[in-house]
Amino acid sequence: MSKLSDPDKKKALCARLARVEGQLRGVQRLIDSDADCEKIAQQLAAARKALDKSFFTMVGCMIEQGNLPGGQVAKMLAKFA
Repeated sequence: MSKLSDPDKKKALCARLARVEGQLRGVQRLIDSDADCEKIAQQLAAARKALDKSFFTMVGCMIEQGNLPGGQVAKMLAKFA
């Protein structure tokens, strides 16, 4: 199993996830305020994209670290992407 070891990249990934968390809270507020469904869908799509980008950023970090064989990276991508 591989772990993120670069402290700067870990910090950047956590900051990105904090922004996603804020987006999701915004979606909850939209729902609570009876906002238009299209606006809610737009924000959900943006949050989903941000999560996808976070996932692929993490995978890129793992590849850069070089401590995980390519086959395992491919397996993880097939399983989770």
